[in-house]
Amino acid sequence: MLKLEHIYKWVKSGGRRIFLLNDLSLNVEKGEFLSIMGPSGSGKSTLLNVIAMLDEFNEGEYYFEEEAIHELKPKKQTEIFNQNIGFIFQAYHLLDDLTVYENIETPLLYKKVKSSERKALVADILDRFNIVGKKDLFPHQLSGGQQQLVGIARALIIKPKLILADEPTGNLNSKQSDEIMQLFKELNAEGVTIIQATHSESNAEYGSRIINLVDGSVKKS
Repeated sequence: MLKLEHIYKWVKSGGRRIFLLNDLSLNVEKGEFLSIMGPSGSGKSTLLNVIAMLDEFNEGEYYFEEEAIHELKPKKQTEIFNQNIGFIFQAYHLLDDLTVYENIETPLLYKKVKSSERKALVADILDRFNIVGKKDLFPHQLSGGQQQLVGIARALIIKPKLILADEPTGNLNSKQSDEIMQLFKELNAEGVTIIQATHSESNAEYGSRIINLVDGSVKKS
């Protein structure tokens, strides 16, 4: 499904390069459930942002479903993201001036889904996550765990081919956490490709493959 070849990403500090990703190569097959582990600062979030086309990289090649992403203009990259990828951010990234309902509906507007279908899809996912009663609230009126659930619902609403999850259960209690990981497992069984970055060994075990990042590179096993 996607292939990263010799990816380098760096920032400059005091005239020298600080590498966030360092000669990173990775293949992810369609239908895989990949868990990425590694200490803070190892490049997990940066890697997910590169895969999501939210961050540019300095060197290397990236192919998504055989499309050469590194050769595309940002507008086309955004189009591919909106059509194919659901991203669950560690810091939620909910839009403060939109209600829960509107936040969840937003990706469907980018996909130009008809109004009646949008209503049905949002109603269904609100019900699935037990947040129907919260639909008219704004993000600041929610707890961290509730905001996380809204972020997950928003990522899943487009029925993405690929789910990218950055510490997806970081702000959830253990019961909610287990429910989300079970949901991922079900979605993966239905054919959705999942890449999660996690510190949690128990969450990582849900993956069909685990890789470890160290200093922006995949650690050789």
